[in-house]
Amino acid sequence: MNRNTPVIDLKGVGEKTQRLFEKLNIVTVGDLLRSYPKDYEVFDEPKKISRVKLGEVCAVYAAVSGIPNEKKVRKLTILNVNIADESGSLQLTFFNMPFLKKLLRQGGFYVFRGTVQSRGSLRIMEQPRIFSLEDYRKQTNCLNPKYSLTKGLTDKTFRKAVRQALSEYAFEEEYYPEEILKAYELEDERRAVETIHFPPDVNLLARARKRLVFDEFFSFLFLLRENRRFSEGLENRYRMFETADTVRFLEQLPFPLTKAQKKVWQEIRDDLGGNYCMNRLIQGDVGSGKTILAVLALLMTAANGYQGALMAPTEVLAMQHYETICGYVEKYGIAFRPVLLVGSMTAREKKEIYEKTASGEANLIIGTHALIQAKVKYKALALVVTDEQHRFGVRQRESLAEKGDSPHILVMSATPIPRTLAIILYGDLHISVIDELPANRLPIKNCVVNTSYRPKAYQFIARQVSEGRQVYVICPQVEEGEMEDLENVVDYAEKLKNALSPQIRVSYLHGRMRPADKNRIMEEFGAHSIDVLVSTTVIEVGINVPNATVMMVENAERFGLAQLHQLRGRVGRGENQSYCIFVSAQEKEETMERLQILNRSNDGFYIASEDLKLRGPGDMFGIRQSGEFSFRMGDIYSDAAVLKEASDAVDRLFQTDPDLELPVHQKLKQHLQEMAAANVDFRSI
Repeated sequence: MNRNTPVIDLKGVGEKTQRLFEKLNIVTVGDLLRSYPKDYEVFDEPKKISRVKLGEVCAVYAAVSGIPNEKKVRKLTILNVNIADESGSLQLTFFNMPFLKKLLRQGGFYVFRGTVQSRGSLRIMEQPRIFSLEDYRKQTNCLNPKYSLTKGLTDKTFRKAVRQALSEYAFEEEYYPEEILKAYELEDERRAVETIHFPPDVNLLARARKRLVFDEFFSFLFLLRENRRFSEGLENRYRMFETADTVRFLEQLPFPLTKAQKKVWQEIRDDLGGNYCMNRLIQGDVGSGKTILAVLALLMTAANGYQGALMAPTEVLAMQHYETICGYVEKYGIAFRPVLLVGSMTAREKKEIYEKTASGEANLIIGTHALIQAKVKYKALALVVTDEQHRFGVRQRESLAEKGDSPHILVMSATPIPRTLAIILYGDLHISVIDELPANRLPIKNCVVNTSYRPKAYQFIARQVSEGRQVYVICPQVEEGEMEDLENVVDYAEKLKNALSPQIRVSYLHGRMRPADKNRIMEEFGAHSIDVLVSTTVIEVGINVPNATVMMVENAERFGLAQLHQLRGRVGRGENQSYCIFVSAQEKEETMERLQILNRSNDGFYIASEDLKLRGPGDMFGIRQSGEFSFRMGDIYSDAAVLKEASDAVDRLFQTDPDLELPVHQKLKQHLQEMAAANVDFRSI
């Protein structure tokens, strides 16, 4: 059994289970083994009710002390149950589980496990799991892996499939030379993968995780260094001169550039007119005005008779860029002949765009990764701009040769990364920072609250909608069953419909929807046909709806601060005051302290540096950043030390054997080539 073996070949995986795995993009045994646990459940000894702390997941062994009370609120059945032990009492609340009324007998003892929250003077455990004492004891003090699931797929099924795969999987020979394994104290790959799924203890888990994180960082940084070696000193084949077009455009804009924008625009002009090919990153906070600089660079390219390409990570964002630039053409008469190319277009529409691109009739091509498909030919591609998160992967020479003759590269990022890490992660690019926001931006008002604040938050949302505003609500998962104790988009949208007035239009959005459906929902939200949009973090990338003034994030404790800051950037884009409500299901002191950083500041770079100080190797799971560096296991904040070690290892290799010619490096060379083939490079247009 190898990494390409279909999962259906595993014993116990039938067609139904195969389809459920496919929903999670797990097609092969290799995919399965690299779908690492998102967390581990440790069944601690049950606590006395009096010793339970708010916001913590715990178990209590107690008796049902009263007759369960059932009530209906619209479509929701709510069951309240009182439990007690000799030290105190607690209320349990269950939603849409009426059968428990018969199961939970008055006077019966059970183990209840869940998160304890406060509701006024009451302490409540919502949707706890129920065990007999005997069943609970069997699992005590074990590290039980919890996976990202989909409805119908359980952790038990997932674990069983992983166990069988591990028993029959043929791991490749160790590819790191002994010197790297010893220098950085790395486990061998087989032991690391086995341990990450079924860890005997926390110490071995930490060792396994370090190896897998090191792998991700090492392969990424090696390809990055290779790219730098290739691109450094590359001759500028498209030397450009500033024309009156950009000057006139700037004069006509209704706002002046900030000092920071002017500085970066000068750096871009110097690159485009210099001796060497541009490889530049514009790193700027949400709303700092990166896009207008990209438009200026593309306009300078078009005015010099060349083609430019602007690539966005989603169709919604690509269409948004296209409409904005078409608006500039119409209003200011600038020299763009733009076209839009996205995957959902018909074959006939694509063919027309291909012809315009190949002939040079189109001098600005805007789209998604459809821009790098083999059928797309460019006449004179001189500048490639990529927006937002596509940094994973490096430029392949073949793609560049096919799409353009060493075009200039401009990358835009709203992910605030402390400079110490940016130097490592953006090693192949010159970095420009926009550290100033436009003067007309109203600062967002923030608050960090616990779940007891929800009723007030819903009232506030209703008031904002009544004033003609729109609202985002963010949940960490798509549907029930992926992770316990987390809010999910599908159920939460239904909950909001029940809690708010029927006149308030609620809809939802998530990444598993078809592109056409996602586009439709975002278009409806942009057109104000939807008042409240419940979404996963799919909306964090560049969506621009100036009328949206409220962002409410559920389970805020489960996100990294930089990601929460980017989510917050979806509001505050219009003339009205905007608000962000961070709801934490945990009330631990350290959790609330971390979230209070967002309350104190709207400065993304300050937030990122504070996040780096607070996070450490102990934060192995539960807080994830996303966006630019979507590593499967690694996190650039909590794993900053491993990132630096991987960077050091790559630098040493490049000093001694940059082409990996030595016999001791042959297995590593083969492994890195396979990794490079698997990674799509979104800057390689």
